Amino acid sequence: MIKSRGFAALALAAAASSMLIAGPAEATATNEARYAWLKSCAVKDSVVPCGAWNLTLRNGKDLALKDAVVFPKTADGKVDKQASAPIAVSGNGARAAYFRKSDGKLVVRDLAAGTVTPLPGSAAKLPRGLGMLDIDLAFSANGTKLFIDYFDEAGTAKSVVVDLGSGGLTRINGAEMMQSFSPDGSYVLTSRITSDNTTEFAVYDAAGNEVQSQVVPQVVSNNAPIALNDDGTTVAVVITGPETTSKARLRTYDLASDTVSDAVKLSYPPEQEAPTRITWESGDGLTLWTFRSDAEGNPVSAVKRRVNPDTGAAKKADSFKIKQGLWTWWLPGD
Repeated sequence: MIKSRGFAALALAAAASSMLIAGPAEATATNEARYAWLKSCAVKDSVVPCGAWNLTLRNGKDLALKDAVVFPKTADGKVDKQASAPIAVSGNGARAAYFRKSDGKLVVRDLAAGTVTPLPGSAAKLPRGLGMLDIDLAFSANGTKLFIDYFDEAGTAKSVVVDLGSGGLTRINGAEMMQSFSPDGSYVLTSRITSDNTTEFAVYDAAGNEVQSQVVPQVVSNNAPIALNDDGTTVAVVITGPETTSKARLRTYDLASDTVSDAVKLSYPPEQEAPTRITWESGDGLTLWTFRSDAEGNPVSAVKRRVNPDTGAAKKADSFKIKQGLWTWWLPGD
């Protein structure tokens, strides 16, 4: 997610070739991550994170990330054992990003290749005065780009888009929230609250140039999840009603023309599943993640659906149970 915007961008030179990360190898059932998770443990009267970060793979096996930082360091170097360090999994499940224990650097693990590589240049290290919890990480769906947002007190730190193939770093000023990559990572969609208390969306290209900007209608700004298409202008948004039995609907919004499409009903059971994330596929289809919860509201399973944006048909593509007793868990693309 980004921050405040002077709308200036600077594309930095690529790092040394030895630090570049090759394109992601094709994920298979043996190495595609379904979700990342961290156990919780009871300590006296509280519950804290414990153990190692793990990836549950499509084949059902768990991969322990023994090199990943679990307890984050604060800006003054202290270890916070009441919190968990950031982690991200690419939408295709092929890559994971996290802080490495041995040197505190941000690294990317390629699950198919079995490699762990530091991010290029300054992207691997925290800016002075920030702790590990003062950032957010987000991959593009295809795992080729990584977005790093810095939450500094002044709100002036530039966010970074890392091209994991070339090693190029694109820095974007601002106090905006990152909302979505386009499927191929060519564009980034952000949002910010204006001085009139309205919501403005902006789209930036691979060089950090703003190519679209629009104050969006409330039906777009007040609903989620949302996703940006490869055209850099079409946004999909899931509309949910106040009642759990309300049918979720899908609309598309065109940033260039400031127009919203008619709504189509999404064909999944709203009383059983809640939408959590949506992404465009390259082309016209969408991937929707929903989760199912128990009577206490604890998530028990995740469902991946392929959505036809014209009809609302939401065919199940995958589903799996979520382990119980977890401190936190992250789906691909989260």
